Amino acid sequence: MKKLMKNKLLFGLVCVFIVVAIAAAGCMIYMNSLDKAFDSSKPDTINITIESGSTTDDIGSLLEEKGIIESATAFKYFSKFKSYDSKYQAGNYALSPAMKLSEIADIIMSGKTNNMTVTIPEGYTIYQMADKLADEGLVDKEKFKSLLVNGKFDYDFLKGAQKGKNHLEGYLFPETYTIEYNADEKTIIETMLDQFGGIFNDEFKKQADKLGYSINDIIVIASVIERECQVDEERGKVASVIYNRLKEEMPLQMCSTVQYVLGKQKETLTNADTEISSPYNTYINAGLPPGPICCPGLASIKAALYPEDTDYLYFVVSDKLDGTQKFSSDYNQFLKDKDAYYKALEGQE
Repeated sequence: MKKLMKNKLLFGLVCVFIVVAIAAAGCMIYMNSLDKAFDSSKPDTINITIESGSTTDDIGSLLEEKGIIESATAFKYFSKFKSYDSKYQAGNYALSPAMKLSEIADIIMSGKTNNMTVTIPEGYTIYQMADKLADEGLVDKEKFKSLLVNGKFDYDFLKGAQKGKNHLEGYLFPETYTIEYNADEKTIIETMLDQFGGIFNDEFKKQADKLGYSINDIIVIASVIERECQVDEERGKVASVIYNRLKEEMPLQMCSTVQYVLGKQKETLTNADTEISSPYNTYINAGLPPGPICCPGLASIKAALYPEDTDYLYFVVSDKLDGTQKFSSDYNQFLKDKDAYYKALEGQE
């Protein structure tokens, strides 16, 4: 009887062991199935910032939101199974959808934070830059915008800039930057101003003097070129139109200046748009706007400093697809070119 009881107990223990072993194996298989890349066809890294005090749930949600992993829940279970919960470190990390969960976890546990790389496109306004940097997790948007308006920055080239909330417009140079982890908002702005100072060198200052324009004037002109041009080879021609119209004391009538006032890009301005009361509206005000309408790149700055020598006074888009424009010195020819463009648009509808 005792032997029978002993055998039953032994059999029961074996059964329990087998069940536990099967469950453990199943759990292991399941966890291994989670350890895969979300999208192996996307090897490019995405910058993320993990704040101090972030939980595994927080990190998983961030990774899913950024498109690095498929499921925050899967990341949570994987982390708990591996006992990674308390091992994740705050910092900046460059992660890819092509990485497996184990690779992502190892990087975040390493605490080896990356400098963040961000590209600011030519033609962005300073407030578009604020949005871009905030989206990349590099700045607090409201702090950054507050500094744009109220920050004090000691640079010689800013002494001639417009006063007021847009005094930095045009001077935060569009470039690809590598930003150190935990760099504050003021440091980032100063980095961009330093870059502008390095670009606008003594040669450029002498050329501005030769043209009879201040640094601010040149950047205003460059910003208009940046917003009016889609084709690099036409920047010098657009510059010549601006200078020729200034020389003839004609209003610039640049759509981009009105769009700056509107705060949005419109394919076609209405008559009401061109009558908006603003010092930036070059349809109703002679001369240059009081300040830049965006932050121009090097090509547009060079075009403003070294315009082509033409007699052009007008230009209009000739091809919507490639952005090329037709230039003319005769108003009637300009009207013909304009009419041809609108007829071509109607034909595409």
